Amino acid sequence: MKRIIFCGVGALGSTAAVLCRNLEPTLVFVDFDRVESKNLLAQAFVKLSVGKNKAEALKAQLLNFHGTKCEAFGVRLGAENVEQLCGAADLIVDCFDNLASRTVLSTFARAKNKALVHAAISGDGTFGIVRWDERFKPDAEDQEGQATCEGGEHLPLIGQLGAALARVIQDFVKGGERRDVMVGLKAVTPT
Repeated sequence: MKRIIFCGVGALGSTAAVLCRNLEPTLVFVDFDRVESKNLLAQAFVKLSVGKNKAEALKAQLLNFHGTKCEAFGVRLGAENVEQLCGAADLIVDCFDNLASRTVLSTFARAKNKALVHAAISGDGTFGIVRWDERFKPDAEDQEGQATCEGGEHLPLIGQLGAALARVIQDFVKGGERRDVMVGLKAVTPT
C-alpha cells in the first residue's frame, strides 16, 4: 500500500490524519477550504494556519511537528477531477460533510474498484459512523440549523470518531480488514 487519500480534512479528516502519521503509506490531503479561527476548537490546526488552505496547512503541520511526508491538493473534488486526485489511491478516506461529494467518491470507487471508507457525524451530533463503501447508504443532506462541528460542541465525539477511523485505516493497511464502527458519547461499538 502506497497512498491514502483523505478527502476533506476538517474536524474528522484532520483528527484521523494526525493519528495516522505513523503509517508507511503517503498521506494525501484534498480540501479546497481555508482554516478559519472558528475551526481551531474542533480541528487539528494551529493558530498560525488561519487563512491557509486546510490541505496545505495539515501537510505543513505533520511535516514540521512529526516529520511526516504528505501531499496536499487545495482544490474542490468533483466528477471532473476525481480520477486525477484519487486514481493512484490504495485507500480513499471520505470525511466530507456533504452528500454530493460523498456520491462522487462512491461512484468513482465502485467504477475503479478502489477501497473507500466513509466517516460521518450525525446532524444532531449524537453519534458517528465509520463504514466501508459497500455497506454505506448516504442519507439526505442535513438541514439548515442542525448541529455542526463548529465551536467545539462535539469535540469528545469528534475525538472518539477520529480515533476509531484511524484504527479502521490502520487495520486495513496492516491486514486488509474492513470493519465498520458506530460511535456515541456513551459507547464505541464495532458493527
